[in-house]
Amino acid sequence: MMQGTERGAHGPLGGLKVLELGTLIAGPFAARMFAEFGADVIKIESTEGGDPIRTWRYLHEGTSLWWYVQARNKKSVTLNLKDVRGRAIAKKLALDADVIIENYRPGVLEKWGLGFEQLRSENPATILVRLSGYGQTGPMRDKPGFGAIGESMGGIRFVSGHPDRPPVRIGISIGDSIAALHGVIGALMALRHRDATGGRGKGEGQVIDVALYEAVFNLMESTVPEYDRFGVVRQRTGGALPGIVPSNTYTCADGEAIVIAGNGDAIFRRLTAAIGRDDLANDPTLARNDGRVPRTAEIDDAIQSWCSRHPIDDALARLAAADVPVSKIYSVADMFRDPQFAARQMIERTQLPDGTPLAIPGIVPKLSATPGATRWLGPKLGEHTYEVLRSLGHGDDEIEVLRRDGVI
Repeated sequence: MMQGTERGAHGPLGGLKVLELGTLIAGPFAARMFAEFGADVIKIESTEGGDPIRTWRYLHEGTSLWWYVQARNKKSVTLNLKDVRGRAIAKKLALDADVIIENYRPGVLEKWGLGFEQLRSENPATILVRLSGYGQTGPMRDKPGFGAIGESMGGIRFVSGHPDRPPVRIGISIGDSIAALHGVIGALMALRHRDATGGRGKGEGQVIDVALYEAVFNLMESTVPEYDRFGVVRQRTGGALPGIVPSNTYTCADGEAIVIAGNGDAIFRRLTAAIGRDDLANDPTLARNDGRVPRTAEIDDAIQSWCSRHPIDDALARLAAADVPVSKIYSVADMFRDPQFAARQMIERTQLPDGTPLAIPGIVPKLSATPGATRWLGPKLGEHTYEVLRSLGHGDDEIEVLRRDGVI
C-alpha cells in the first residue's frame, strides 16, 4: 500500500505543473522531488524505449527497480521530438507548465523550438531549469558532461580517497543528484519571484542554469579562500575530516569500521575520558580544535589503540554512554534492520504492478503539515499519453493518427 494521507498525497506543491524533458539522473531526480510533494509532473519520453534508466542496474520483469523510484508520481508521455507534430505537443505542454526541467546539451531545446526565449515570447512567466555538465555559457558549454565529470572538475574527486592512492569516486552518481537539488532550490526561488511579479502567465520567468561541476564546487567548503590566502591545496585524507580533530574512521577488534566525531571541545574531553586517556582529556593545549590539529596523529593513534581492543558493539555502547557522536558505517542491509530508519518511515513498503512486494526509500524532507507521498510507482512507457493528449484537446481519431505515424 502506498504511504501518505489524503492531505499528504496532494502535498505543498499541489496545483503546480512541471514538464520534464530529460533522461537518466539529474533532470529526472529534480522532477521527482516536485512529484513527491504534489506537483503534476509530465515526463516526456522517446517513443523508442523511453528513458534509458528503465533498463539500468537490477531489473524486475524487464524494468529497472531504480525506475520505479526515480519516476514515482510522474506521468509518462511518449513523443517523437524529431517530428514537427511531436514538438508542437511538447510546446503546448511547456507553455502550460509552471516549471520546465531539462538536462540536454545546450542548444538542443532551441533546435526543437523549446528554448527559453522561444517560450518566453508566448509566456513571459516561463521558468526553465537547465541542468548540464558545464552550464549554458563559457568555452566548455558544448562538451558532453556527466556526473563523474562534474565531480572531478568540481573538486570532490580530488579530495576523496587515501593520500597514497589515486582519487576514488563515491559509489553513487552524487554529482547529478547535487545538481538536481540545486535545480529544485532555484526553481522554487524562481516561482516565488514569478508570483511576486504577477503570477502564472503574467509574472517574470527566468532560467535556472545549473552546471554539474558548479553544483559540486558549491559544496567544497573553505578550499577556495584557503588556497587564495595560504596556497593550501586540500588533499585526500582517507576517513578523516581534515583540520577538524578528531573525526575519523577506526577499526575495531572484530575488524568492523566505526566513525567517531569527537571534534567538539566538550565532546573531546568526554571521548578521551571514555577511552581511558585522562592525560589527553585534561591537557590544556588540546582544549580547542586549533591545538589538537598539530597533534592529529597522536590523538588518532590513541583512539585506534582503544578501538583495537573492543568489538564494534562494545565500542558503540561505551561511546554512546559517554554521549560521543559515533556510528557504524551502514550498509543498506543495516538500514533495513535499524530502528531509527523504521521510526522515521525511511523504508516504505509498496507493491510492483504485478503484486510483488517492494521496499523503496522514504521521502525527504519531512514536512509536518504537508508531507510528500508515494502516490504511484514509475509508470509504464507512455502510460499517460492518451490522457494527457485528451487534456490538450486532441480527439481520439487524431490521437490514433499520431500513434499510427509514430509521433506518440
